[in-house]
Amino acid sequence: MMGPKQAALFYEFSLEGHVPQDHLLRSIDRFVDLSSIREHLSDFYSHTGRPSVDPELLIRMLLVGYCFG
Repeated sequence: MMGPKQAALFYEFSLEGHVPQDHLLRSIDRFVDLSSIREHLSDFYSHTGRPSVDPELLIRMLLVGYCFG
């Protein structure tokens, strides 16, 4: 049985409900296809040690940084 403190650990979050339909990020996601970037950059990532930052995520973060300064 979950007590009141444990129930506070879980919550629902919907990105669809927080980002307006006409937001710039939705336009970027709609028109910029970064799905092939992992394949192009795979030779530069090591197969040993800790996993690297996902290159697609890294490029998306850079785009958001440039757009929102």
